[in-house]
Amino acid sequence: MADTVLYEVSDGLATITINRPEARNALDVATKVALRDALEAAGADPAVRGVLLTAAGDRAFSVGQDLKEHVALRAADRERGSNDTMRTVREHYNPIILAITSMRKPVVAAVNGVAAGAGLGFALAADYRVVSDKASFTTAFAGVALTADSGVSWTLPRLIGAGRAADLLLFPRSVPADEALSLGLVHRVVPAESLAAEALAVARTLASGPTVAYAALKESLAYGAGRTLGEALAKEDELQSAAGSSDDHGIAVEAFLSKTTPTFVGR
Repeated sequence: MADTVLYEVSDGLATITINRPEARNALDVATKVALRDALEAAGADPAVRGVLLTAAGDRAFSVGQDLKEHVALRAADRERGSNDTMRTVREHYNPIILAITSMRKPVVAAVNGVAAGAGLGFALAADYRVVSDKASFTTAFAGVALTADSGVSWTLPRLIGAGRAADLLLFPRSVPADEALSLGLVHRVVPAESLAAEALAVARTLASGPTVAYAALKESLAYGAGRTLGEALAKEDELQSAAGSSDDHGIAVEAFLSKTTPTFVGR
């Protein structure tokens, strides 16, 4: 794995860090490949029960596409008679978003600074967002004459409504942390100096929790977003049957009856 993405597993929590602080964690090809591979590895590893997605430095979570590399790749493609520079969407961005949203374990994003373009998309794909009071968010796409990618066309309107999403996409601007909280873009805003500890605490709490139930919650929320009530009820029945037969549910019931704290095993 490239050193532009760091990967560490400890006590069931995988911490994945975008590590290009000198470039404000811009996404060049090496970083996108490493991030995709790290997320897919975390999703497939039975020892991993939760993921913390974060970034190095204090200026940016990720400013999105590395435009310097993009310009060079675009010129090289055109010299070869190709017009497929944006294949990065299907080769990198789409798999990254699907790895975050489809893994059967909770993903917490710790947003330390600017989250723009694809960086915004990665943050919005996470299940829970803890952000620095110095963080900011921008769609960025229209500013460089591009449309939305990295799942933003799906996540953004579901979080803040179609009208507000259209406003932020058509007229990109920097949304500060406090406004992002009021809009519903993020879950928790903390002082910058507390971000690492707060996000880690949230991620560890989720990783040690009833992760079978969390996986079902992720699936039901995604499924219900585009289905009828009847279809959502049928999915709830299916998922609740599985959750009800899990070891974690039995542990929780026994702990409730004995007035003790449950220790979940993730199965």
